[in-house]
Amino acid sequence: MKSKATDFGYALTKYLTSYLSGIRNLSPNTIHSYRDTFKLMLIFAQNIKGISPQRFTLAEFTRDFVNEYLEWLRKERSLCQRSCNQRLAAIHAFCRYLQIEKPEYMGEYQRILAIPIMKYHKPTIEYLSEYSLKNIISATDISTVQGRRDLAILSTLYDTGARVQELCDISVNDLYYSPTPHIMLTGKGDKTRYVPIMHTTAELLKKYCAEFHKNQPMSGSEPLFYTRIHTRFTRSAVSNLVSKYSNIARCNDKSIPDKVTPHTFRHTKAMHMCQAGIDIIYIRDILGHKKIETTEIYAKINVERIRDALENAYPELNNDIADDWNDDGDLMEQLKAL
Repeated sequence: MKSKATDFGYALTKYLTSYLSGIRNLSPNTIHSYRDTFKLMLIFAQNIKGISPQRFTLAEFTRDFVNEYLEWLRKERSLCQRSCNQRLAAIHAFCRYLQIEKPEYMGEYQRILAIPIMKYHKPTIEYLSEYSLKNIISATDISTVQGRRDLAILSTLYDTGARVQELCDISVNDLYYSPTPHIMLTGKGDKTRYVPIMHTTAELLKKYCAEFHKNQPMSGSEPLFYTRIHTRFTRSAVSNLVSKYSNIARCNDKSIPDKVTPHTFRHTKAMHMCQAGIDIIYIRDILGHKKIETTEIYAKINVERIRDALENAYPELNNDIADDWNDDGDLMEQLKAL
């Protein structure tokens, strides 16, 4: 006899399959992350609490249960504080949904929503200097077909400041060469934005398309960057490509970090725009940030670097002024009299 779904199972299924994709219009990657949170939670319920997924109900979805689950993630699964916070954020989002859909346990949902995120030390944003960036991109061998393709990928990744999935999703008809070269990117929640690119990048992509798309029946929906079997590049493939050329360039440039990822290119683009004095609003729009606060972190880092440089240049001048000030007895007397 087929078992009947519990109220928790019914609510979770509707939340993951209908609400997140249909109402919230979240990306598949975000939905998968939410799904994995509850998959791990049901594993915890079965292995630690002795409650099978088929019998887990909303009545058992309590603040104490969630706290024990988070503790299990930290101790048994060795998740860092940041990862645990991501799991908690997914649970909070589900509780906000349940408050409307299943208000019978409103009080317990609010208790779960009151669980605070854990404080953690935010890692320093890694980005590349212009010199290191050029070394990585120059490591491609343009005498080979693969090298020319990789050059186009790395150049586009930096020039657009795209997230890695956004880069993978670019199609041929997302390129616009005139009147101003730009690329249409599709970001989180299927939101599109138009990002300007340099004329050198546009010319590079023209040559790339002439070589890599010349024998294809063009409908415009073909992936701009594809593998040897003509499938879209995956995030892991782009990551491997970035790591490959970073390791090659590091042989002659020790300033390149040990780990360079596609997101490092995104951080690099943002920092270079800040250093060039581009308005933070434009940087936000190019990066596709929802909140200006997310973008402001780059401006703050840039200001801190400028301040550190000024402080390093100041001590000698400061000491000279301090000596002259203290030695000038007449001036000190005049100031005391004010």
